[in-house]
Amino acid sequence: MPSFLGNGFTKGLFTALLFLLCGVADAQTVPVGTPVIEDMYRRQQLLGKLDSSVSFTVRPLFPGAAFGLNDAFDPDKSFGESGLQRVPDYKFAGDKGLVKILPVTWSNQYNTHNPYGWNDGSMIPAAGYQTLLSGGVYAKYSFLSIQFRPEFLFAQNKAFDGFTQAGNDNNAWKAWYGVYNQIDAPERFGTSAYTRLLPGPSSIRITFDPVSFGLSTENLWWGPGIQNSLLMSNNARGFAHLTLNTTRPVNTPIGSFETQVIAGKLNASGYAPLAPGQEGNMDNLYRPKSNDWRYLSGFVFTYHPKWVPGLFLGATRAFQVYHNDLGHKLGDYIPFFSSFLRDSFYDPVSGVVSEDAAKRDQLASVFMRWLWTGGNAEIYFEYGREDHNWDARDFLLDPEHSRAYTMGFRKIIGLEGRPDEQIQVGLETTQMAQPSDDVVNRKSGYWYAHSQVRAGYTNYGEVLGAGIGPGSGLQTLDVSWINGIKRIGLQIQRYEHNADFYYKAFAAGETRRHWVDYSGGVSSDWDFDNILLSASLLYVRELNYEWKFRNDPDISYYNQRSLDANNIKLNVAITYRF
Repeated sequence: MPSFLGNGFTKGLFTALLFLLCGVADAQTVPVGTPVIEDMYRRQQLLGKLDSSVSFTVRPLFPGAAFGLNDAFDPDKSFGESGLQRVPDYKFAGDKGLVKILPVTWSNQYNTHNPYGWNDGSMIPAAGYQTLLSGGVYAKYSFLSIQFRPEFLFAQNKAFDGFTQAGNDNNAWKAWYGVYNQIDAPERFGTSAYTRLLPGPSSIRITFDPVSFGLSTENLWWGPGIQNSLLMSNNARGFAHLTLNTTRPVNTPIGSFETQVIAGKLNASGYAPLAPGQEGNMDNLYRPKSNDWRYLSGFVFTYHPKWVPGLFLGATRAFQVYHNDLGHKLGDYIPFFSSFLRDSFYDPVSGVVSEDAAKRDQLASVFMRWLWTGGNAEIYFEYGREDHNWDARDFLLDPEHSRAYTMGFRKIIGLEGRPDEQIQVGLETTQMAQPSDDVVNRKSGYWYAHSQVRAGYTNYGEVLGAGIGPGSGLQTLDVSWINGIKRIGLQIQRYEHNADFYYKAFAAGETRRHWVDYSGGVSSDWDFDNILLSASLLYVRELNYEWKFRNDPDISYYNQRSLDANNIKLNVAITYRF
């Protein structure tokens, strides 16, 4: 076990696990972000074809335990019943032993102008072409399982116009470094091609239905969002973590529960916010960050009341601290039960706030998902906080302090005379920018950035939560035709980049300088026997790209010439199921 957890802590977790033994279960997962398959599970549930007690707020999914499926990559059982030639699973020791070949997935992405997109796992923000190849094996014997699924990543990582070229004044540069001195989020990952061999969504687990304990490098997704999650998503590379989690809902007399508790290790990217030495990028304002790794602890908990079918209520909380600042008490390793109110940490004699002295950063959220199986629809929201309120009164007076939120709706509509075909409509909005009182008076800071943990809430240079990043906002409309695993969709998005930075960086008279992207495109998922194909093509019109704005005094305020950019983003993923 990793040394940063301490022997007593790991033994305690393992002992607790042994008391929960109920039966051996399949621990194979569908990795977060798996093309075609993962979203189909959620659609199948909306159509009433899968267990409605599974919340989809604690992922990756364990389809064998949650839905009783023998093949995690065949959610509608159409592949298993097709009669196609398949590589048989190797079984041994009766039913106790099993070895199976996992699907091979080849994902490709191309951005013509600048990095664009999120929730792409091990891929990096990059212009040009990049490719990710993954595959492996799953093996289990009794309660022990190993999922080995390494990844190979190559990114062309082409040069592009960034903030360096924007010709900004000193105030803008100070505001820019005010963000990026507190978060590890480089504009470009070096100045050459980027190649990595990674562990991918791999794990080793001890599983007794419905509990699993193990060491994993899988991506996690907490909460009900589809485009964004406030605390945990597949936007960044998966990180090594110990996990204690349920594999399916645990039934009790008052309803069912799902949960996950993790202890993990986050790493720095090793890159400066801008490529060093470029003319005019104000290197003198950059404060180099520590390369010390960070300890991350967190949990997600979801409750499904037995009296309200389809309703899921949950909460998440995560803490991170540099390894060198980590204490050695139990509360330093599992600080989840500490107070949400700042006055609880205040010593009136010394004037010290002990939470500040701990030099750790925390995030928390509450969420709801309500599945209407009779109406083939769902609504959901997540509300998160990046900072403490002082006390309960402060929270009641200013609940929007340091808040962020995601809310959405999805509905599947049947087509008359076509029982196998439907239309799916989805809406989602995410807001990471702070309200006016935080910007003008209270100054709560940026989501995912921190003055003491200056790597921010990131792993290898990418945000662990909402991929749109600090201070940003996203609105998405999706409309799709679906027929089982097949889907053809249209998507429209509006994406505002870091409004919190914008209001600090630019003069009040420059109110038309927001950097806002409008995008529209098509996407499709299709199956061809053993092959699954997922593709999307997106056109992005970037207004005031990198906050560039030509302020010409001879032209009317409302007729200023734009400094915009155009980007085309192409994604193609091919999966072969054995």
